[in-house]
Amino acid sequence: MKIKATLAALSLTATGAWAADDVTLQLKWVTQAQFAGYYVALEKGFYGEEDLNVTIKPGGPDIAPTQVLAGGGADVTVEWMPAALAAREKGLPMVNIAQPFKSSGMMLTCRKDAGVETTADFPGKTLGVWFFGNEFPFLSWMSQLEIPTDGSDAGVEVLKQGFNVDPILNGQAACVSTMTYNEYWQVIDAGLTPEDLTVFKYEDNGVATLEDGLYVLEENLTDPAFEDKMVRFVRASMKGWKYAEENPDEAAEIVLEYDETGAQTEKHQKRMMGEVAKLTAGSNGALVPADYERTVASLLSGGSDPVISKAPEGAWTHQITDKALGGS
Repeated sequence: MKIKATLAALSLTATGAWAADDVTLQLKWVTQAQFAGYYVALEKGFYGEEDLNVTIKPGGPDIAPTQVLAGGGADVTVEWMPAALAAREKGLPMVNIAQPFKSSGMMLTCRKDAGVETTADFPGKTLGVWFFGNEFPFLSWMSQLEIPTDGSDAGVEVLKQGFNVDPILNGQAACVSTMTYNEYWQVIDAGLTPEDLTVFKYEDNGVATLEDGLYVLEENLTDPAFEDKMVRFVRASMKGWKYAEENPDEAAEIVLEYDETGAQTEKHQKRMMGEVAKLTAGSNGALVPADYERTVASLLSGGSDPVISKAPEGAWTHQITDKALGGS
């Protein structure tokens, strides 16, 4: 299946006709259906049609997309907005140029037999949390609940959660971070049932923040050549996302072809793609200002220790999507 993508990306420099522009995309996590739109765009030749030679770099538990972008290891990265805004406030001028994900899939999944049925049961419990920027929505939520995260009796013990959901399975944590499309199903596949679990969706608790946006460095947007590349990249990527929504099983199979680790299974990826399609539904790629404002409000409402200290300026733009969606 990779042959078509490879041929589409080849430049015709031997004939002197044209050469595809290189674009490197850094993913937020490992190769999986969470990023199906990009792999579909690569495999189906959508990037090639835009004269782009796109390299997709998988992420992982020890890879911070913001750091990769800052170090010049990628032109554009998939990142969650809390991490991007926190990085921007600290001096890394990341800008959201497109927002393929319309809804949040983040949850905290807890065992009822660990004594967790409401948020009032959190104090005294150990909760698994992802870091490298993923902790910000959680910290904002705990701050709004006025629950310390210092491990005190009145607070919660935060466990740095890794690649898997083992902490909730082996009793190391009462709750773990999960996504609707991934880790929740790992818990189910391990033998626990939905009836065994209490699930807290971030959206239902008023702390939903934008996930899986496309970010670049602000200074690069002043370069007309870079801007043009990003217009073509976003246009092809959104074509890939809409194809993936309409053809979820095929999209999952494409993702599996690009999983060089061999760790993913067909069942899990097809189920994941079905859930991811619910999150990208309704997005044409352009960030909705109201969704941005909701995210900022959530991050600012962290009491004495908010994720960001003030409302950002210049953190997003329609500069790319206006041209990409307009076809110009």
